[in-house]
Amino acid sequence: MSDGAYVIGEVTAQELDDSAEEFAGLLVETVHGGASIGFLAPLAPAEARTWWRALGPDLAAGRLVLWTARNRADGRLAGTVQLRPATTANGRHRGEVAKLMVHPADRGHRLAGRLLAALEERAVELGIRLLVLDTETGSPAERLYEGAGWTRVGSVPDFAADPAGVLRPTTIFFKSPTR
Repeated sequence: MSDGAYVIGEVTAQELDDSAEEFAGLLVETVHGGASIGFLAPLAPAEARTWWRALGPDLAAGRLVLWTARNRADGRLAGTVQLRPATTANGRHRGEVAKLMVHPADRGHRLAGRLLAALEERAVELGIRLLVLDTETGSPAERLYEGAGWTRVGSVPDFAADPAGVLRPTTIFFKSPTR
């Protein structure tokens, strides 16, 4: 998918492994920029690299689908999002959206929405009829999901620590993707 200054596409396990350093840089910058995506600051590049590489087997086996947004001019990694299809027999109709991140320098270009749209389109192709996600209550991401038609289920107090280690509430959302 191409849209203006950025190109959005799915990533293979080999591409992830080959670009682990670049993915680690994005994760470090995103966490240090204040995004609550499961890591505490300061996040060491080696820890970020190890985390990305650990996703390779799930990506290769289809238990994870990963997209990137790359700058068209220089190929630089600007953002990512993940889809984790459920693997249980009674849940194969659903998937979880995870780790939507946009590099701080690339925010304001609607990349998060474009990545989310690519994920939703692929979810339909995979037969996924229900998507769920959680995000920090009051964060810019929460407003993004509301604007993209996601339904708020509720909020859980003190669900996760933000990058500074402060416990914050988390909002749960769901959406039924459509073509």
